[in-house]
Amino acid sequence: MQPGRQVSLWNALTSLGGTTNSALCGAQARVALSDLVHGSSLGGRCEELRGRSVLIASTDQLAAALALVELDGVARRVVLCPADLPVRHLPFVMEAAEVDAIVTDRDTLGPDIPSVRNLVTVSAKIVPADVDRRPSHQTEWILLTSGTTGLPKLALHTLASLAGAIEYAKNPEIVWGTFYDIRRYGGLQIFLRTILSGASLILSNAKEPMTDYLVRAGAHGVTHISGTPSHWRQELMSAEAHRIAPEYIRLSGEIVDQAILNQLRCFYPQARIGHAFASTEAGVAFDVNDGLAGFPAKFIEQPDARVEMKVEDGSLRIRSSRTAACYLGRVEKTLSGPDGFVDTGDMLELRGDRYYFAGRRDGVINVGGLKVHPEEVEAVINRHPQVRMCLVHTRRNPITGAIVVADIVLDREPSNGVRHEIFELCRNTLARHKVPAMITFVPALTVAETGKMARQYA
Repeated sequence: MQPGRQVSLWNALTSLGGTTNSALCGAQARVALSDLVHGSSLGGRCEELRGRSVLIASTDQLAAALALVELDGVARRVVLCPADLPVRHLPFVMEAAEVDAIVTDRDTLGPDIPSVRNLVTVSAKIVPADVDRRPSHQTEWILLTSGTTGLPKLALHTLASLAGAIEYAKNPEIVWGTFYDIRRYGGLQIFLRTILSGASLILSNAKEPMTDYLVRAGAHGVTHISGTPSHWRQELMSAEAHRIAPEYIRLSGEIVDQAILNQLRCFYPQARIGHAFASTEAGVAFDVNDGLAGFPAKFIEQPDARVEMKVEDGSLRIRSSRTAACYLGRVEKTLSGPDGFVDTGDMLELRGDRYYFAGRRDGVINVGGLKVHPEEVEAVINRHPQVRMCLVHTRRNPITGAIVVADIVLDREPSNGVRHEIFELCRNTLARHKVPAMITFVPALTVAETGKMARQYA
């Protein structure tokens, strides 16, 4: 979408001519995009929210999606509240975003939530309503960042910054699916692609088992589907992985290693497979579609006119119109440095003519003064044909201060030699201090609601 071309999502839908076959589909309801043009999910109360800062606190993703379409261009600000956000954080979020209205499908938000003048119920059902949809605001979209153990950070975007990497082209034959929550950056990108192209989208529900979602996605004929590498590792372990036959698979949100790309190519030989780098703060930087982990060095050496990148102190830094404007809070805080570049905190290593992600700067394990990126060790362990997923972390040690340990999920009961094989793979590939001191085989690993491996960062 070209900046400024669309004032609101509703304008985008009307310009598409209302394709009746395209729809947003939840677990319990289906809403045609054409119905969104004339009906209301807010019971016709959209006008009450004009010019307000609106917290969208819906448990159902479909209801949240409908509210977003109705409020973009009308509300001064929309605050996307993921279903897994602890209720205790809501007062902070509401104060930081100056919330004066709430849209929800919940019976109650809790006794400690500040009261607001406007409380509007949203549902996954469209009702006929005479609503003034004329855009009056360039609505600010507030996304809550993930990966912190304390209060969330609130990143301020606009539709233009969020949709900067999306081509505006009508594609009603596409049926998108995503393992993400659309109130997180990765899922929101898929939601916007759907709306801005007139495609369909199969939404998941909070706490919905992946097996159930795969059955629904397959029944709806999903053609394009996205998720994190951890999502896809779980998907490939599911008995229902065969339910979908996608034409295109997209990975983002975590480091993409060669093992998961190869596994997906083997299981879905008909699919094009790509991975993207994006973050809530920095926006979408680039896509990689050559089937290889990492990305070509020319992406940085020969920058795109729309996105500039550089590597400084080992970390990737990005400057573009797709980045968030600032963090909201008691004092608004800029995201970028004096030169306009956002430091992503993602560390890179140049090998030949290609950059590879080593890990997060704040996730380094210190082993006797030597640094270990857990993700680098995981990428090696994941090469073993019996490994389905693994988590490398630290354990305290009185001599070195910390040791590297690995929890591993296998595709079968461990044989006598598999532990030795994994140790040998690590010894032959990694520096001595990076080799796990201990390996534990576990039945499953925890993946957070964000779709990322649950890690404890410093």
